[in-house]
Amino acid sequence: MTNKKNKKYDEDVEFGVDSRYASSKEYDSEAASLMEARLNRMKKLSGSQIIRARLIQLKLQMDEYLNQPVYDNRNHFSEFLKRYIDTVYSARNKFAHDINIDATKLSQVINNHREPQEEFIMKLMIHSEMVYRDICDFQKRTWYQVYYQEKICDAMSSQDEWRPKIEKEVKLSESRL
Repeated sequence: MTNKKNKKYDEDVEFGVDSRYASSKEYDSEAASLMEARLNRMKKLSGSQIIRARLIQLKLQMDEYLNQPVYDNRNHFSEFLKRYIDTVYSARNKFAHDINIDATKLSQVINNHREPQEEFIMKLMIHSEMVYRDICDFQKRTWYQVYYQEKICDAMSSQDEWRPKIEKEVKLSESRL
């Protein structure tokens, strides 16, 4: 391959080394030019384009979370919920009004002081379908999957705490193996 100056460069395929740049100064210059071009393009985006991009980014991050075995004790459901609401609405109480729940209950779910009830997740599912309808494919089950994936991750990441007590209560009195 050749770069714009028609210089030959080598790619060490085995190690993924790209030697297009003769020096780190040249690399830094290209990186700065690319960043400047990206910033100029971002400045020209409308508000609705930015919201659409954030919603697509959120969907992709939720999909990534569901496809990777992450065992931590972060509250992914509430983090995704916050980002969703804050992207679509200027105030969280407007979202609460639109899905017909008390703003205090919404705040408690967002801040992990209350578990979301099934009806809340159903309303969130329907609301997301409406929002994503003209943006991209958003699976109906995504919010449920994120919620239950978090529960699985919580159980797996906190085994050191609950397992010793529970193991004392579990026996195998008969096995047919």
